[in-house]
Amino acid sequence: MDGKSLDILSEKLNKLKELIPEAFTEDKIDWEKLKATLGEDLNLSEERYHLNWAGKSEVFRVLQQRTAATLIPVKNESINFDETENVFIEGENLEVLKVLQKSYFGKIKMIYIDPPYNTGNDSFIYPDRFSEKKDEYLKRIGEKDEEGYLLKEGMFRKNTKESGHYHSNWLSMMYPRLYLARNLLRDDGVIFVSIDDNEVHNLRMMMNEIFGEENFIAVLCWEGAIKNDSRFVSVSHDYVVCYTKNKDYLTVNKTRWRTRKEGIDDIYKKVDELKNEFRDDYNEITVQLREWYKLLSKNDKAWYHRHYNSVDKRGVYFPGDISWPGSGGPRYEILHPKTKKPVRIPTAGWRISKKEDMLALIDEDRIEFGANENKVPTIKRYLHETEGQVIPSIFYRDRRAAAQKLNTLLGRNIFDNPKDEYILKKLFEAITNDEDIILDFFAGSGSTAHAVLKLNKEDGGNRKFILVQLPEKTKEDSEAYKAGYKTIADICKERIRRVIKKLKTENEQTKDKNQTELELNEDQLSKNLKRVQVEAMGFKVFKLVPSNFKMWRSDIVETEKELEKMIDMFEAQVKDGSKEENMLYELIIKSGYQLTDKIEKKNGYYSVQNDE
Repeated sequence: MDGKSLDILSEKLNKLKELIPEAFTEDKIDWEKLKATLGEDLNLSEERYHLNWAGKSEVFRVLQQRTAATLIPVKNESINFDETENVFIEGENLEVLKVLQKSYFGKIKMIYIDPPYNTGNDSFIYPDRFSEKKDEYLKRIGEKDEEGYLLKEGMFRKNTKESGHYHSNWLSMMYPRLYLARNLLRDDGVIFVSIDDNEVHNLRMMMNEIFGEENFIAVLCWEGAIKNDSRFVSVSHDYVVCYTKNKDYLTVNKTRWRTRKEGIDDIYKKVDELKNEFRDDYNEITVQLREWYKLLSKNDKAWYHRHYNSVDKRGVYFPGDISWPGSGGPRYEILHPKTKKPVRIPTAGWRISKKEDMLALIDEDRIEFGANENKVPTIKRYLHETEGQVIPSIFYRDRRAAAQKLNTLLGRNIFDNPKDEYILKKLFEAITNDEDIILDFFAGSGSTAHAVLKLNKEDGGNRKFILVQLPEKTKEDSEAYKAGYKTIADICKERIRRVIKKLKTENEQTKDKNQTELELNEDQLSKNLKRVQVEAMGFKVFKLVPSNFKMWRSDIVETEKELEKMIDMFEAQVKDGSKEENMLYELIIKSGYQLTDKIEKKNGYYSVQNDE
């Protein structure tokens, strides 16, 4: 272990060497051999369709530079540190992504980020350079640590539209982060990136290059409130760009993304009430359910499912089309159960291919017939069997709702334009399952953590989040600063704390009076499982810092005297003031263990994940 982050370049070269060993000479790529091997598939011409910008070559140098930085635990800012598997990291996100490469390579199920939109008022770090020549080092000594590495917070500046490299600066900021983020995704991993019209075109091209155009899924359009003060057009929407790590993997595994339909629990509740009143009279229950739908407002979530308006002993259903999609379906004979005459066959033919399968459905009472054979039968589509729905590409959610909820939680005007945890929760519900890890390295106010915690409470899941946020200073005249939040990271951490407290309070208020009974039905057991998940809520706080160990810097040694000084520094490899726990976590991270792996102290040594 050399104390530095994963060597991205070496990893790529090793993979290429495994695939095309004949293209290497003395461990270096031989372009002529590579060209001969790939033939016409290799395009070295400048006249081709590709994304380029001022500073792109520097981006790849940044990617190849490794970091010796580490993460240290901050237990007094955490909740349930020893048990929780949620993580918040305070620090510059490019450095953090490099630190996480060994531990989380190929481990993340989903990434959601809300990066700077490059509106002309954004501030972000650019260009991302980690070390400089000695003369530059001497000029900027006040902005570096003792090893000569730039303190990234010192490079935080506004990217105005007057800048000659306005788009280039944004691309140089985003590219390496997305590149490293892709490494962290599992084969079935997915990334969602929020953006607006300023950079959506560049983002698509950049992600095509990093993730592959073939792995593009969709661009979702998020419509918010109309702005009547607009001069020309009220641009009331944002985009959420979606790519996957490997679309073929999703296809082969027949992956389907579904969210649970909203409002259906109200329908179930109403049907249960009607069953209690009318017992087995399903005709009357059906009549009353349809009357109930008529009383609902169009804003009621249950109203959207009013076509589920029939009830039998199996549940609530709607009579679905039984004809073959398109035309050319099978045309076998089916007898009406009462008249015993052949029923009318759909014009396109039956949807069910084989007659024996249709007869089986009839025996199971899943086919609904008309009063006589002149009506085409229908197939019963039960609500409890079709609770999932696909993610729409266009959806409406008033942005003011997210701001109002955050105001209630933290106070007014603490954070501008927070993302809506409701929308994020629906995305996480569709994509992730129990135990999956969700990463957000532009954490902002912490909407991602809020959504994960709330979703886990609702469905009893155990999804984990990793959030990364730069300790960007709040303005001294801002409401956030006046409220005691000195950085954006402080806002994010406090939001997570208050969400956890709020969910635990709600849990206490809704405890089932019968939960102490020895015999619990399935629904009560499910509720109790969700309570356990709520009680275990928490998050570990870590901060990005320079290594606890001294690093040899030959690039700033030019004289014999400087060399002697450097050697003297290395009499003790550990820096003064380094704590044992901080060194332990550095060794854990740089050995490829995760931040949430179990640590045990045994007879003078530490065991991680029971590895002796």
